[in-house]
Amino acid sequence: MKVFWALGKVLTCLFWLVVLVNVLDPFIKPLHLLVNLAGALLLLVHLLELVLCNASLKGRARPWRDRLQILFVGIFHLQTIPAPAVPEAPHA
Repeated sequence: MKVFWALGKVLTCLFWLVVLVNVLDPFIKPLHLLVNLAGALLLLVHLLELVLCNASLKGRARPWRDRLQILFVGIFHLQTIPAPAVPEAPHA
């Protein structure tokens, strides 16, 4: 599963590279608008993930680094964060 999450991170970074190249040197007429729209939508989704998962990052060692990675690769970073340990409830 780690390979899947790492591959997702790499592909997402490649997509952001395509968006950056498109901003610096726009592609042909209809394609540059679609790439910009896809980049804006992905940024919106990653911001939503960041807002929804912000509370769970407060106990982490470097929460700002985690927030930055969520902003870039989204769910692919969230899935690599280990779940917090839940203490055992005493049984009656």
